Amino acid sequence: MELIVVGAGPAYTNREGASGSAYLVRLGDSSLLLDLGQGSFPRLFRHAEPSTLIGVVVSHLHPDHFVDLVPLRHYLRYEFDPPRRVTVYGPTGLADRLDGLHAVPGFTAEALDTVDVGVGRRTIGPFELESALVLHTNESYAYRLAPAASADGPALVYSGDCGRAEDLEALLRPGDALLAEASFGPGPVVPGAQHLDGPAIGRLAARCGVGRVLLTHIQMGFDPDATVRSVHEAGYEGSVEMVWPGSRATLA
Repeated sequence: MELIVVGAGPAYTNREGASGSAYLVRLGDSSLLLDLGQGSFPRLFRHAEPSTLIGVVVSHLHPDHFVDLVPLRHYLRYEFDPPRRVTVYGPTGLADRLDGLHAVPGFTAEALDTVDVGVGRRTIGPFELESALVLHTNESYAYRLAPAASADGPALVYSGDCGRAEDLEALLRPGDALLAEASFGPGPVVPGAQHLDGPAIGRLAARCGVGRVLLTHIQMGFDPDATVRSVHEAGYEGSVEMVWPGSRATLA
């Protein structure tokens, strides 16, 4: 199983070339996308033909995590004859949110099949997806993605946006790779922001026996190297790196 970072940016940034959250996971010939934030759809083409995705899994309904479903919908609808379709798993109301952007009921359903992901486990192609609610919006999810053939082995846990590190413990198993938003760098998190920083991630990773930590979604003004150090300083002794568009990691 391989992770390819398509986009890793937060809601806004001054980092040139940044784009919203989008993480492609490959297993054999199958590709699944975690989130599809602003500006990441064009980048997807260098790694996968978008119409062949076995699914897009959306963590929550903030635009930096889902708004490029709009160009994906257009591409599927107008680039092919007959049009192609992709299934999107995410929070309740995802289709309504996209329809509302264009004030066109049924806009989404012309090319995207939306499924309320809910809490629990489901099989998507060769993957097993496990979802858990986390503190952020009124319906935000973190995910554990593993090969269905060895779902209890090391896997990838993706935090989405998360305001309480403890919420990720339900998904983490020893040896898992943790792809965690570190919006507030080495900290501290602004009160009420409902995001994570390096120290919170470090304490969580140490408690849960995480195999490696991949940091993402860092806001402008925070130093990436200091953020990596803050994870170690919080007690985690394993591998920590900041990921950017184009970063790759071999997982389970």
